[in-house]
Amino acid sequence: MNLSPINSQQLSAHSVEALCAWLLANAGLKAGDLERAQRLALESEGSSLTELLTRLGLVSELDLARAWAAALQAPLLLSENLSLSGEALPELSERFLRHYRLLPIGTHADGVHVLAANPGNAYGLDAVAYACQAPVYVSVGAASEVDALIERLYGQGRSAMGSLIETLDEHGGTEEDIEHLKDLASEAPVIRLVNLILQRAVEQRASDIHIEPFESQLKVRYRIDGVLHEAEAPPSSSSAAIISRLKIMARLDIAERRLPQDGRIMLRIQGKELDLRVSTVPTSFGESVVMRLLDRQTVSFDFPSLGMDGERLQNFLDVLENPHGILLVTGPTGSGKTTTLYTALSRLNTAERKIITVEDPVEYQLEGINQIQVKPAIGLDFAGALRSIVRQDPDVIMIGEMRDLETCRIAIQSSLTGHLVLSTLHTNSAAASITRLLDMGVESYLIASTVKGILAQRLVRRLDPLTRVAFEAPPELVAEHGLDRFTEQRPIILYRPASELPGGGYHGRSAITELLVMNEELRGLLMRQADAATLEQAARRGGLRTLYEEGLRQAVAGVTSLEEVLRVTRGD
Repeated sequence: MNLSPINSQQLSAHSVEALCAWLLANAGLKAGDLERAQRLALESEGSSLTELLTRLGLVSELDLARAWAAALQAPLLLSENLSLSGEALPELSERFLRHYRLLPIGTHADGVHVLAANPGNAYGLDAVAYACQAPVYVSVGAASEVDALIERLYGQGRSAMGSLIETLDEHGGTEEDIEHLKDLASEAPVIRLVNLILQRAVEQRASDIHIEPFESQLKVRYRIDGVLHEAEAPPSSSSAAIISRLKIMARLDIAERRLPQDGRIMLRIQGKELDLRVSTVPTSFGESVVMRLLDRQTVSFDFPSLGMDGERLQNFLDVLENPHGILLVTGPTGSGKTTTLYTALSRLNTAERKIITVEDPVEYQLEGINQIQVKPAIGLDFAGALRSIVRQDPDVIMIGEMRDLETCRIAIQSSLTGHLVLSTLHTNSAAASITRLLDMGVESYLIASTVKGILAQRLVRRLDPLTRVAFEAPPELVAEHGLDRFTEQRPIILYRPASELPGGGYHGRSAITELLVMNEELRGLLMRQADAATLEQAARRGGLRTLYEEGLRQAVAGVTSLEEVLRVTRGD
C-alpha cells in the first residue's frame, strides 16, 4: 500500500468542491440535492456538508469514502481488507476518536497510519500528528466501519445497535395510551434504531424486512436472494415503539392494532430512492410488520439480465408479438412474475400502442403506461376496473392476477375483441395453469382459442462468479440427473458456493423458466379435457423444456449450483 503523509495544507488544496464533483459524476448525486444540502449546512451549526449528505440519504457511506479517496489520492481501506497487527497503538482519547472518526491502525516508516472517515477535517489529523509527534499517513474508511472498529478496540465491543439500545428507556416499550406511544416513536433513539434496520437491509441487498414480536424477543429477519436471514434485533421492550414508528412513517393508524393494515414509505437511504410497501397483521404478541423494498434505480427490465436467452427468449418474444390473445406468467409468490410482466410491457411500450394495467399494488411506475391501483374498499376490484378500461380503447392490457372467474371471463372477452392481455396465475407449472383455468370454470374452447402462451418461472440464487468453487461431477450424479444432455464438455464440471463468505457465496438471482406455446395438438387435447400430465407431454413434443431441465442447464453453465436447482424445483 502506497502511503504518503497528509498535512493541513494538502487538505485545503483538495477542497470539498472536488469531493462533490466526484459524487455528482460517479455516485448519482443530483445537483438539486447537493444545493439543498449546502443550504442546510450553512443554516445548521455543527453539521458539515459531508455529514448531511449521508444523513439525508443522498449518498452512501461507501461512495463518500470513495470520493474522499479520489480527492486526496489516498487508499480506500475497508474492514474486510484490514488486518490489525496487534502492535501498541498511540494512547488517544476514545471520545476524541469518536468525535473525529479517526482510528490509529499501526505505524508506518516514521509516522502513524490512521484510518479516517472524514479526512477533510484537518484539525483532527493535526491533533493526532501533534500527540504522536510524527507525520500522519491516511487511509479512508466508511464511517460505520470506523465507528465499529473504535468500539471494538477502545470501547466495550458493542455493535451499533447495542450502543443505541443502551439509550432506550427500559420501560419505553410498554403499550400505554396512544399519545405516549406517539411520543416514544418520535424519540431520537427509536428513530435511529429504525433507520439502522432499514440501512442494514439496503447494505445487505434485502428484498424484504420481517419484524416479528414474540413473548420474550423481537425478531428482525432480512430476505436476501429469496432466503430469510436472522439479524441483530432490539429488545422486546422496544417492540411497540419501533412498530409505531414504522406505522407513522407509512401513514397508518397506530391506534388500530386489531386489523391488518397496508401502507407505503418513500425515502432515500444510502443514495438510493426506495419505495417500501408496508404490511401489518395482528399476532399473539403484537403486530408483525413486513416491508417489501423496491429499488427503482437498480431494477433492470431486461430479459437477458433476468436469465432468459437463446431460443426460449425468442419464442417468448414471438408470443408477445401476437396482436391479441392471452399470455400468462405463473409461479408461487416471490418468483418474479411481476418483474417479467413489467419487462414485457417495457418492450411493448411504443408510441403506437396504448397500454393499461390493473395492479394490486402498482410496484413500479412505467413511463407512458396507464397504471391503475386496485382499491377493493371502494369497489374498484380487478373485474370492475377491467370493465371500464376496455372502453378506453387499449391495445395491451395487463392484469395483476386472475383471481376469480369474473376476471378471467372479462380477460378472455378482451382478447377475443382484439386486445393482447398479460396476467399472472399461482400454479406450479405451465401445463397446470390450463387445468387451473378449467377448475375456475372457464370453458375449454375459450382457453384453446385465446391462450397463446404460458411461462412458468422460479428464481434461483446466482453463484458469485469470483468465488464459486468448481468440481468434477461424480458419474452417479451425472447419471441421476442426465447432466450429459446439457453440455459437450467432458468431464462435466459443476460449481458450488464458497459458503463461508457473506451471502453464502451467492449474489443476486436468475430466473429458470418453462414456456408452453399453444399449438394445434395442445388445442385438440384441451378440447378433449386432457389432464395436466398429458398436456405437458404434448408440450414437450413441441419443444417445452421443464423448470428442472432449465435449472440443470444453468447449473452446468455455472450460473447456479445443483443444490439450489433441486431446492427450488423439488416437488414440481
